[in-house]
Amino acid sequence: MTKTENKPAQGSDNSRPEARLPKGMQDSPAREIRATEAMLATIKTVFERYGFEPLATPAIEYTDALGKFLPDQDRPNEGVFSFQDDDEQWLSLRYDLTAPLARYVAENYQTLPKPFRRYQTGPVWRNEKPGPGRFRQFTQFDADTVGAASIAADAELCMLAADTMEALGVPRGGYVVKVNSRKILDGVLDSIGVEEGRRLTVLRAIDKFDRLGEEGVRLLLGEGRKDESGDFTKGAGLKAGDIDKVMVSTSPLSGDSETTLAQLMLLADSEAGAEGITELRTIWELVKAGGYGQRIVIDPSIVRGLEYYTGPVFETELTPTIKDARGHEIRLGSVMSGGRYDGLVARFTGEQVPATGISVGVSRLLFGLQLLGKYKGDSAQGPVVVLVFDKDRLADYQRMVQTLREADIRAELYLGSSGMKAQMKYADKRGSPCVVIQGGDEKARGEVQIKDLVLGATLTKIEDREEYLKKQAEAQFAVPEAKLVEAVRQVLSRQKT
Repeated sequence: MTKTENKPAQGSDNSRPEARLPKGMQDSPAREIRATEAMLATIKTVFERYGFEPLATPAIEYTDALGKFLPDQDRPNEGVFSFQDDDEQWLSLRYDLTAPLARYVAENYQTLPKPFRRYQTGPVWRNEKPGPGRFRQFTQFDADTVGAASIAADAELCMLAADTMEALGVPRGGYVVKVNSRKILDGVLDSIGVEEGRRLTVLRAIDKFDRLGEEGVRLLLGEGRKDESGDFTKGAGLKAGDIDKVMVSTSPLSGDSETTLAQLMLLADSEAGAEGITELRTIWELVKAGGYGQRIVIDPSIVRGLEYYTGPVFETELTPTIKDARGHEIRLGSVMSGGRYDGLVARFTGEQVPATGISVGVSRLLFGLQLLGKYKGDSAQGPVVVLVFDKDRLADYQRMVQTLREADIRAELYLGSSGMKAQMKYADKRGSPCVVIQGGDEKARGEVQIKDLVLGATLTKIEDREEYLKKQAEAQFAVPEAKLVEAVRQVLSRQKT
């Protein structure tokens, strides 16, 4: 190929970037944003009712503030997104909302009320391999109680989870809150001699049970597992007999919670295990007393993959069979989870500060609720569009828009350069309930035309001529310009009924 052939075509620009979304990220259109905001508003109402106060922490923390809870301390950019500042200090995008909370409490401990109860929502980032439903950026909504050693704080969060589900429209029986204690598994790991360095690998393996099943978890507890893409994940290296003990201690047991507690007593071959069962029994008695006995259950299969949990852990699952757009049954897994983490603040202060919290997986919960027919995000009307019939009269049309806005009606002036047909198509795409039209004739009469786009879309389905003419008159009509607001409100009110 000659040098001439290598030259780019005249007018081309090889420096143009390709418009592409980074892997593991997602854009959110207006419909999804509105659905998310409506759901978060409901969750906030429940959290406020329980006495939690809002808090905001920055998206970036010093990497050492995340500490040993990073996936790999020797590689700060492994598992989280990290970079160095001008002082060569490592900074990371927050991995969750709990580690920043621990830093905040440690900095402000002397001035905070104790216990300190806060809720927070915001994006978090994971530098992990993306997949279906697994994103590198997602939103969490947390509630935490810091400074309360009482197991009643953990029981309260379980009840909070149940109340949140019902406030979101999930009926009783459509969800379940599962509770366990990490102390039971800790006791088993102590008994088989699993050192500190391997425990996180064990925890993360068990936490993948709902996705990989027993066989996949056993491979991760052993030498390792190769996934569908051929990537190999190194395992915890446990012996076959030790794997059996771990699997037994984290398997769902048959029977109700009372029976499960009795069965767990047989596995409590350590002080930590016995203490964990005592905590579970306390939680069970408290939730029963609160009337939550049918909504919250004891389940030893709940482990949670993060290392910092030290006691009770809990997960909330939607129980109905959920199908995707293709009709395939899908398992969402946990939509709201958490646990006790008594050692997290101590990393900064050197003093034990008891804490427990719960986190909503916002995207996953919204996805599940939408598949159940809730929070569709399609209830919001688009703006009323004032069409531009005569470009020399923009000031007149702008005054109409302002009149509607001052009456608290969403409205916009068409700002494009297209003709009437294209303007109508634009209003349809915007989901506009109606458009306002004023040509020269209407202006001379001091009138405006109101066209109801929702009612107008149904006219083609009407076969009776008399009914058609009646509806056509309702779908587009003239009113004095002074009654613009009244007429638009009439259309909006009609569409809501």
